[in-house]
Amino acid sequence: MVDLLPALRAEVRGVVHPGGAVCRCAATEGALAERDDVTVVRHGGVVAKAHAPGAEIDDLSPRLAVAAALPGVLLPPLRADPVPLHGRLVTLWPYGTPVDPGAPEAAPWEAAAGLLARLHNSPVPDGLPPMRGPAKAARAVGRLRALGGHDGAGPVLRAWDGLPGWARGEAPSPYAQRLCHGDLHLGQLVRYPAGSGPWLLIDVDDLGVGEAAWDLARPAAWYACGLLPAEEWVRFLDAYRGAGGPAVPAGGDPWPVLDVPARALTVQTAALAIVKSVAAQRPLDEAEQAVVDACARMSATLPSPSPS
Repeated sequence: MVDLLPALRAEVRGVVHPGGAVCRCAATEGALAERDDVTVVRHGGVVAKAHAPGAEIDDLSPRLAVAAALPGVLLPPLRADPVPLHGRLVTLWPYGTPVDPGAPEAAPWEAAAGLLARLHNSPVPDGLPPMRGPAKAARAVGRLRALGGHDGAGPVLRAWDGLPGWARGEAPSPYAQRLCHGDLHLGQLVRYPAGSGPWLLIDVDDLGVGEAAWDLARPAAWYACGLLPAEEWVRFLDAYRGAGGPAVPAGGDPWPVLDVPARALTVQTAALAIVKSVAAQRPLDEAEQAVVDACARMSATLPSPSPS
């Protein structure tokens, strides 16, 4: 991390100012994210992202190709292939304006739903890896197990064990396979061109072939846990259906399709909440406790896991 950040800044600066041109971008440069699994920096109108350690070029390159092929749905990359930098794969992107977390009333739920519907109805290209949603959920649960004891861990792990194997990343999904984003939340949307352009999906790390309902699962889980107001959930669901989204029936009850993915995302969220609270040596906050409590309710009602 110490060596990567300045190298990444130099990489993106060189793209914006080839040949050492004079830089006047001080107001639009800096780190947008700096974590163990990802580092993102901006310089002017360009963003450089260092992907997670261990990311494979054979997985990332076809995902970049999908983003390049669907410019009205996904933010297209500036380079067709990732480049290595200090042992990490780096991709370059145009800068887009993110969703304002301080204005929840302006959250672009309809835009997110419409983009998902278009993505899910797009042809699946050959050679695309599986959508990584279930694998990410399994990794979160693995981190929780590694903690040892925690008061909230038991119900979360029981809820996980009650899910079918496909939702735990242990078996193929029995459902129709679609082109999926894999990690949909409002932080995965930007306006491009910045400020006035249409909303586009970003972050292709988890994009792949999988169960389309997974992309609806996080807002569904938030709604079920009381963290997303009913009117916002209805806006999202109605917009997805109105755009011809194939993950749920066009009418009627969507929960027979959404139930398992929403439970899996609830477990993932709860597991990460506990891991982060332990690392920070603090109690769970109200939202974190809500998802842990939801896991306790789930663990009391879920059937035994099935093989698929």
